[in-house]
Amino acid sequence: MISTDIRIVLVAPSHPGNIGAVARAMKNMALDQLVLVKPKFFPHSEAIARASGADDVLARARVVDSVQEALAGCGFVAATTSRDRDQNFRVADVRDAAERIVTESRRAPVAVLFGAERTGLLNAELEAAHVLIRIPANEAYLSLNLAMAVQLVAYEIFRAHGVKIEPLPGAAPLAAPEDMERMYVHLAQVLEEIDFRDRTQSGTNLMARIRRFLQRAELDRNEVNIVRGILTAVQNRRRHAGGTPRAGVSDAVRQDQEP
Repeated sequence: MISTDIRIVLVAPSHPGNIGAVARAMKNMALDQLVLVKPKFFPHSEAIARASGADDVLARARVVDSVQEALAGCGFVAATTSRDRDQNFRVADVRDAAERIVTESRRAPVAVLFGAERTGLLNAELEAAHVLIRIPANEAYLSLNLAMAVQLVAYEIFRAHGVKIEPLPGAAPLAAPEDMERMYVHLAQVLEEIDFRDRTQSGTNLMARIRRFLQRAELDRNEVNIVRGILTAVQNRRRHAGGTPRAGVSDAVRQDQEP
């Protein structure tokens, strides 16, 4: 679990389902401090249903009467907005803001404000904000659902903690360059045997293109062996049909393949 001192503050949320969905989004991204300023309906069964297992976040949620009370004890304050505001407000992209939020949360509690579903945050509710967060979106339709907005900001906060994606347990390592090279030699041989030739003027583009897309595929050793096994099967079929594949390749492939 990531250690944070970051409050998600919802100002006058009107739909209990959104509160539950926000709790779920927070738990997904290791945030657990939810503060509700004058919610229209809370607690509520729909909030619990939409939380989908994040009941603990809802149970710890604080309900307060004002933004000032929600921000008590905080240092840095960020507020979300989808509208153009007075030019005196500092505006940051969500990813940049998330990095600042994480940095500041190591010194003192941080709050991130989200406004009501229909109106967003009023100018008076932004007075304590150090920065406004803008989430890039379609200019023709900038309005985000409350829970979606929290999910996006929470995700960027999670990323800003430096979380790294580890390989899946048991994932096979990528094939070694020498294994890839043997596969390419084998493939080029089979292409020649079946008369699948480079028809470009230079005659050198086909294998280069094949190499590029197979490198992008990031094959592991077992996958290389599968490809070579297919190539060997093509050669054996041609041999039974009267073709003359080069000797020795099939045996080499069998030796390379794992049981």
